Amino acid sequence: MTRVTASPTAALRALQLAPGTVALWWLGQAGFAVRAGGLVMLLDPFLAPMAERVSPPAFEPEDAVDVDVVTCSHEHYDHLDLASLPAIAQASPRARFVIPRPLVDAVAAAGVPRERIVGAQPDERIRLDGVTLHPLPARHGVGIADAYTFGRELSGGLYRYLGYVVDDGVARVYHAGDTIAYDGQAERLRALDVDIALLPINGRDHFRETAGIVGNLDHREAARLAADADVEVIVPMHYDTFASNRGYPSHLVDFVGREELPVAVLVPTRDRPVLYTKGAARD
Repeated sequence: MTRVTASPTAALRALQLAPGTVALWWLGQAGFAVRAGGLVMLLDPFLAPMAERVSPPAFEPEDAVDVDVVTCSHEHYDHLDLASLPAIAQASPRARFVIPRPLVDAVAAAGVPRERIVGAQPDERIRLDGVTLHPLPARHGVGIADAYTFGRELSGGLYRYLGYVVDDGVARVYHAGDTIAYDGQAERLRALDVDIALLPINGRDHFRETAGIVGNLDHREAARLAADADVEVIVPMHYDTFASNRGYPSHLVDFVGREELPVAVLVPTRDRPVLYTKGAARD
């Protein structure tokens, strides 16, 4: 399988962006490389080669240069890639790793220096150079036995599954990680004035759950969440990497159009970044 490019992170670092413009480079599954507020970020990078993958890793973890921040939403290997994080840490020696607090020990044990790990919880803002991260709860599960919870019963009351809002002071991007809808979710996003939402669309069903796969929003739920949260643009994710757990962006586009929802859909490609400028989709 051929990788997309040598280093999206180096390419993003070289971009000249106006204030309020964010660059998003989809890496497949829930992974994104992002340039916002002068920082280069990796969100849920999944770079490990696996026989089960139907799409290749976007690039080698050793090529993750010029990265300032890495976020991981929860412990599933396609979101918390413990095989790749130490190489990213070595390639980008100033990068900080923002991880749900219950998982900090696991990341340190994998080889990421503990002093570079930031344990995150909802409603605890993380201020970085030029960007503020707002961790939000996600409703997911380690396995089917604890599925569709916040994971607090597994973690001494701490939230185990998170999403993050990346706020550069002008534009705000929500990366949901893995989640289904929950009460108060849209209100949280609306309160943070989220502009663009990166949302899973692979859904869930009896057959996948019987196989032990904890599901996510489907395309209809993702569209409704974005509309209810007054989000300007929705970017679908988490639908292309495993044959047994696919989603279909065309269904999202069709649903938004048929229901006349006030949200634009941006279907990403893996070969180049897209630029988002606040307000442009509604001009």
